[in-house]
Amino acid sequence: MSSSPERNPGTPLDLAWVTSARVNRSAVIRRTATLPGRRTVKKTWQAAWFLKAISCMDLTTLAGDDTPGRVQRLCAKARQPLRPDMVEKLGIGSLHLTVGAVCVYPNMVSEAVSALKGTHIPVASVATGFPAGLTPLKQRLAEVEQAVADGAQEIDIVVARHQVLTGNWQALYDEIRQFRAACGDAHMKTILATGDLATLKQVYQASLVAMMAGSDFIKTSTGKESVNATLEFGLVMARAIRAYLEQTGHIVGFKPAGGISKAKQALVWLALMKEELGDAWLQPQLFRFGASSLLTDLERQLYHYMTGRYAAKHHMPMG
Repeated sequence: MSSSPERNPGTPLDLAWVTSARVNRSAVIRRTATLPGRRTVKKTWQAAWFLKAISCMDLTTLAGDDTPGRVQRLCAKARQPLRPDMVEKLGIGSLHLTVGAVCVYPNMVSEAVSALKGTHIPVASVATGFPAGLTPLKQRLAEVEQAVADGAQEIDIVVARHQVLTGNWQALYDEIRQFRAACGDAHMKTILATGDLATLKQVYQASLVAMMAGSDFIKTSTGKESVNATLEFGLVMARAIRAYLEQTGHIVGFKPAGGISKAKQALVWLALMKEELGDAWLQPQLFRFGASSLLTDLERQLYHYMTGRYAAKHHMPMG
């Protein structure tokens, strides 16, 4: 898909659909267990998939010790994710390869926007009391508005988990609708914090409500939970996206985040997207990895493809 799909406008909350949802946990586990061994690619095909993974990455820094210098270096890496000598040897200069976006805290948005000026790379910002989502609503809305005013083109909001855990779907829907309004033209990714939810059924239900409320993407995790992106969560959320598309005709993207640090993991996630949602979800307009260390491993794997040996990690610096 060469251009972004029409944004998901949302729908009225359909409580009957949400409360009647069911998930067969055993079937989910069986389905995801087959993916790593069954969907394998080798050699040139594998290298091409690694490049695809890079293009679908939200290169992220969400650390307590973030500095303007770190953000500037991250943005430089986003502009040129592979070393120039590797780009030349792989013969991919014409691709003008970049990552999908750079994701930072709200106070670093203006720094990232400045560092990425002149590129097509959007700046994404977490907001709404990330990672817990427990600050007052007025404050969470103001955080979204400030990030957008500073130039963020994508906002990663986080839901209040207690609304999911108690089944207060109306409150969850109403809050996300307000966040969507505060985002304006910025695309909204809704983080479900799946590792904090009690069941796969709740993951599915929260996915439906988030999409009904107008989310452009649904995202697994903040990366701060004890359990983050798993294939089980991913499958359930992908099936919710498919059901929502079939029911409403509206397209929603997907972003797994947290714990995805190896190139081979990325291949499995891409295979899941291809099988469950189709080739359109192999583009950054509809699929993103939330990651930081993943890029280093992808670069090392591509170096191995070129030379037959692995480079030391310090030869593939993040900036």
